[in-house]
Order: sequence, then structure tokens, then C-alpha cells
Amino acid sequence: MKADAKAKPPSRRVTGIEKSPTGISGLDELTYGGVPKGRPSLLCGSAGAGKTLFGVTFLYKGAVEFHEPGVFITFEERPEDLIQNVGSLNYDLQTLIAQKKLAIDNVHLEPAQIAESGDYDLEGLFIRLGDAIDSVGAKRVVIDTVEALFSGLENHALLRAELRRLFEWLKEKDVTAIITAERGEGTLTRYGLEEYVADCVILLDNRVQEQLSTRRLRVIKYRGSAHGSNEYPFIIDEQGITVMPVTSTGLAHRAFTERVSSGIPDLDAMLEGKGYFKGSSVLVSGMAGSGKSTVAAHFVDSACASGERCIYFAMEESPEQIIRNMRSVGIDLKRWTDKKLLSFKARRPNFYGLETHLAAMHRDVAVFQPAGVVVDPMSALIGTGGASDVHSMLLRLVDFLKERAVTALFTNLSVGPAESTTSVQISSLMDTWLQLYNRESNGEHNRQLYLLKSRGMAHSNQIREFILSSDGIRLRDVYVGPAGVLTGSARVAQQAQDNAAALVREQEMQRRSRNLERKRREISAQIEALQAQLVSEVEEDTLINREDVARENQLVADRDVMGRSRQTGATPAKQHLKAAKKSNARLEKQ
Repeated sequence: MKADAKAKPPSRRVTGIEKSPTGISGLDELTYGGVPKGRPSLLCGSAGAGKTLFGVTFLYKGAVEFHEPGVFITFEERPEDLIQNVGSLNYDLQTLIAQKKLAIDNVHLEPAQIAESGDYDLEGLFIRLGDAIDSVGAKRVVIDTVEALFSGLENHALLRAELRRLFEWLKEKDVTAIITAERGEGTLTRYGLEEYVADCVILLDNRVQEQLSTRRLRVIKYRGSAHGSNEYPFIIDEQGITVMPVTSTGLAHRAFTERVSSGIPDLDAMLEGKGYFKGSSVLVSGMAGSGKSTVAAHFVDSACASGERCIYFAMEESPEQIIRNMRSVGIDLKRWTDKKLLSFKARRPNFYGLETHLAAMHRDVAVFQPAGVVVDPMSALIGTGGASDVHSMLLRLVDFLKERAVTALFTNLSVGPAESTTSVQISSLMDTWLQLYNRESNGEHNRQLYLLKSRGMAHSNQIREFILSSDGIRLRDVYVGPAGVLTGSARVAQQAQDNAAALVREQEMQRRSRNLERKRREISAQIEALQAQLVSEVEEDTLINREDVARENQLVADRDVMGRSRQTGATPAKQHLKAAKKSNARLEKQ
């Protein structure tokens, strides 16, 4: 073998650890498949963090979706209480118990009865747990909580040994186990030992900031597997547990050339006559009463009319109020809710923390699969957190929607004179920015619209006046007066002045035209008179010439007669005759 020869890779592919899906939306994604199969995992958190519900969901989903029976060992709740508690989530544990897919065993321990005297082991628990596993052929086990086993012990060496024995015993039984533990002061667990012997450690946190609660989850460690290491919000509601892996998706989303109508034909005309790009983010900002929600309703109405689904996240108004208000401008949104094409999600911003809002939006979009989303208004979230927190939340929401090719329209309430910024500094993330004005002039307010930017397309730079009528938003043609673009009564007054000036100009033109016509007729009459005079003079001249010729002829004739009577020579007569012929010829020419 040559010294510089490269070592060949092994021919056998090395596989990683097997994983058992939890069935909890989002958790399997951030753990790349679930918890380690056939190994114990530790689930720790303070009271009310959701540990028990996580464990029950793990068993319920395993039995129903993955056909893996399970065992739930509880030290604090009675089985009937546990069954009733999770009934609100439509978890029918009683049926699973009857079908031998689930076993629940309550091990009641009195802390006063646990004393550190002599040898202490968990053989009794192993026997009881083993019997429960065998009774249903369990593949999954949940022990809730481990502190109940050692509440009276202070020997950490003994604790660590017995914990290791418990984890090793579960591995030998080849069951995927989740063991819950209470969080300690400054440690993940009360004793600070369990996390070292577990293969996977998941921390649940219920954090309260500015009187708003947000649940978060973090995978502390996962032996033999990559995993998401950030904090992820999760929600618990009537649909169970939903974990949102909401790290930014980066800048790998697709850019579409397909267009989506704004629902306002005049606005589409300002966007090359085609509308927004599919999957783009649109910002509509303006002061109160400028028409932001109406622009959003037009977008939703157009998308639903083309057969697409939309979600309307309302932060300040109820769905019924929005539907009623939009009827006044000719937009019937109720027909789309009846057809299941439009879904309203109305939540007050101060009901949840920012992460919970984001998690709820993620889940709603994932379930409903919309083509368009409206957040009205996003500025309402400022009261839930600081501007930087809201910016981070909206950044992740924009990336999430772009990844799914969802066209999103955000409304923002502008406060103060600043028109090129937003309160959460989100405008740079938007592909199209529509600025609405409600400006006062001549004792009235008039609405105006301006396309501040629209990436990737030619767009109008004109400020357009628009009106809210029974037919919706209608943009008026640009009217420029001596002082600039005019709107409202100033526009009407200037139009009246312009119309009056135009009428004066038209009347002056008509007067000049009449004068010219009169002069034309006068000159024509003069020309006709002169022509008639010329004809008369020509005729008179002709008559005179004829008379002259006649007189010449008569004179010649008379001379001829006189000559013959006097017997004179013929020569004079011939000369007179020749002169008479010339006169006749001249007369004929005339």
C-alpha cells in the first residue's frame, strides 16, 4: 500500500439510535423523530408546566396512532381523576384501558413513611411496574413523578444508585420511558441527579413576564442525536399540546412570479395591473380611520372568491363586528366563512405572551393551510412586549409564511408624523408597503394612498385619492391644480374654477368663430358684387365694340354706295371694306 493512499470509508453504514415519535406536534420535528426508543427520557419542570399532560399525550398518541400500548405510573393522582382531567382534550383513556392498550397504576406513598434506615431499593416498584407492562404488552411507560420515590432520602449516593438502577431496569425491559421530575432551585431537578443518568432531558417552563404567561420547552440534552437547542413556545388548549419550532427559516424560501390580486382593481393597476407577488409580505400602514382594515378585507374577499383559503387574525375586533362593518362597503365576508374558505382567529394581544401568539398562529396556519393571511393590526402586539421582541416575533412569522408560500398582509397603526417607519421597525422585511393618509384640508379629512415600495415590479409613484363607497374602495384619477394634487372639496372647487375657465375659453372661441364667419360672408358678398360688376362692364364693353363695328360697317357701306353713285374707282371702297372686316374680327374675339 502506498504511503499517500487515502483510507477507504467503511463499507457498512453506521446507523444512529432509533426513535419513538411522541405524537406531539412540533416536538418530533425539533428532536428529529421523537425521544430515544427503548431508553428513558427525563421531563422536568415546575408545577403547572404541563409535565403530566405531556406524559399522558405521549401514551395516548402511542396507543392510538402508533399502536404501542403504554403504562402510566402515578404517585400523586388517582386514575379516575387523571382520566377526567384529560377528558377535556378528547383523550378517551377509559376506552384504551378497556381495550388493553393502556394501564394506569396509582402507587400511593406517604413521605413520612419513607425513612433512610437500612437498605433502600426499588424492587417493589420494579415488580409492580413489570406486572403492569406485561398486562398490556406495553412499549411505553410514564412515571409521574420520580421525587415521590425519594422524598424522605438525603443520601445522594444512594439516590444516584437507585436512579441508575431504575433507568437501567427500564432499558432492560426495552420500553420507551418518560420520567417526570420537579424543577429544583438553580437545578433542573430537585435533587440535581436525574439529568445525568437520563439519555434525553426536556425542560418545560411556564414563564411570566409583564403579567403575561408563556410556556416554553427546551431540549437540554439528547445523547446520540442532533436536536433543536433553542427555547420553543408551546400551547395547551382544547386541541392538546402544540410545540412550535419557531427558529428563523433563513433566506431559502422561494420567490414566485405568480400574482395575487389586491381585490381593488385600481390598486392592481398601480402594480403593473397584476397585484402582489404570491408568497410576498404586504404592509398597509396608516392612522386610525384611513381604511387599513378595508384594504385587508378586499384582499381576503378576492382570494376567497378565487377559491383560496384565508385566515384573518383579528387583534382588536370580533369576527361579527368585522363582518358587519365590511357590509357597509359592499364586502360580504360571511359567505366565505359559511363556505369554510375564511377562518377568523380573534385574540386580544394581552391574553398571551408573544411566543404563545406566534405558536398559535403557526398551528392555525398548519391546520387550515391558507393561501392568504391577514394580521390586523400587528401594532397591537406592542403592548405584549418590547419593540425588539415584537420585531423578532414578526420576523419569524414572516419567514414561516414565506416558507409556506402564503401571501401575508399586515396592517399597522401609524402614530405621529413619521411616515417612513413603523413602531416595530418591520417595514424593511416587507415586499410591498402601502401607505394610507387621512389628511385635513379646507376643514375636512380626505383619504389618500401611496405605494411606498413594491419589490420586483414597476409601480406607480402617484399619490391617489380614494373613497370608501357602497362598492368598496375606489381610487380617483389624479387631479393636479396650481398648488399640487388636490382632494376633497379643494378638488371640487378647483374643478369648478377650471370648468368655468374652460367655458369662458370655449365661448371666446365661439365668438371669434362667429366674427370670422360674418367677415367671410361679407367678403364673399363683396367678391360676388365685384364679379357681377366686372361681368356687367365686360358686357357693356362688348356691346360698345359691337356698336362701333356696326357703325364702321355702316360707314363703309355708305361710302361704297356713294362711290358707286359718283362712279369713283373701286380702290377706296375695297380699302374701307378691308377695315370693316378687321373690326368684325376684333369684335368676334371679344
